[in-house]
Amino acid sequence: MAKPLKVDEVWLERIAALLDDMEFGSLHIVVHEGQIVQMERTERKRFENGGGARSASAGNSARRSEPRSAGRAQP
Repeated sequence: MAKPLKVDEVWLERIAALLDDMEFGSLHIVVHEGQIVQMERTERKRFENGGGARSASAGNSARRSEPRSAGRAQP
């Protein structure tokens, strides 16, 4: 039987901090034996085509992924 998830105020603050300035992306929360053990943030940056100078990677998409991990910190 699954253990109930333990989410205290510290974890709620950590989750809110990772979501705070995210415009496009996702937050992956890993749970082990009823406790949060890891959070992984993947953020997407979207840029408008301004019609100005072309970048060196003109063939690449304008989207960029920047994974950021909160590590395995325990409360």
